[in-house]
Amino acid sequence: MRMEVLHVSPELAAKWLTRNTNNRPLSKGTVQQLAGQMQRGEWQLTHQGIAFDEDDVLIDGQHRLAAVVKAGITVPMTVTHGVPRTAFTVMDTGRKRTGRDALALAGEANATHLAAALRGLHLYLHAPNSAWSGASSVTSNDQLLVMLEKHPGIRDALHHGIALNRACRITVTAATIGWYVTTAARPDIEQSPWEDGVITGARLESGDPRLTLRNTMLSLAAGKTHRRRDDSREHLLYYLKSWNAWVEGRSMKLLRRSPNETMPRISNQSVAVLGARDA
Repeated sequence: MRMEVLHVSPELAAKWLTRNTNNRPLSKGTVQQLAGQMQRGEWQLTHQGIAFDEDDVLIDGQHRLAAVVKAGITVPMTVTHGVPRTAFTVMDTGRKRTGRDALALAGEANATHLAAALRGLHLYLHAPNSAWSGASSVTSNDQLLVMLEKHPGIRDALHHGIALNRACRITVTAATIGWYVTTAARPDIEQSPWEDGVITGARLESGDPRLTLRNTMLSLAAGKTHRRRDDSREHLLYYLKSWNAWVEGRSMKLLRRSPNETMPRISNQSVAVLGARDA
């Protein structure tokens, strides 16, 4: 076998793809994800790249080449020639490094929950009304690390998210994002009464948004509705609707969403009105 590092242009990638005669079906989502990394400057040269067998047939790297074509950018890649055809069955079977892995390697605690919260925060900020699923929702490990650098307060928010999840089964992701974005947008509001009310439900009257959110989440967790019980986007929508009602002093006895309802904006209700309500 012979290995070399080459700068693969879109034109060269397209030419090599014509030698792709025995590969698995192309995943458009994977191509889009890799192309996005290239366009954002996240692509890095590694030992993984392009491989041709003894007959110069492409046997590894079709998604990387298709991504080069889609991105329209030249990137460096490791290219291997003369790989035995018998090696094809054991190629690309290793587990891909996840966002959790990247954060754990960076020394972050609660890496699984933190990765999910960062991914959700990225979607909330850039595509709040998308489905938050499928290829368009994929967030690269580099994007997660950049998000953490820009939003270090998400670490503290995660502790509140975990506490809220244990109390009423709202997803950790939704509760973490809800706490983080409302705290960031309204630093003038003391959040402890909100959190205590949702966690315990103690001494709250019917119609209190905190009690309504708590009961709605517990009902979803118990399977008393037909909607998905682990939909973080839906849970976050409920969180923000309830939080807004609490800030504005409104009664909310029923918490629901319409089919095409957009993500609520955080209320800019004045502190004076909130103070009068809690007095």
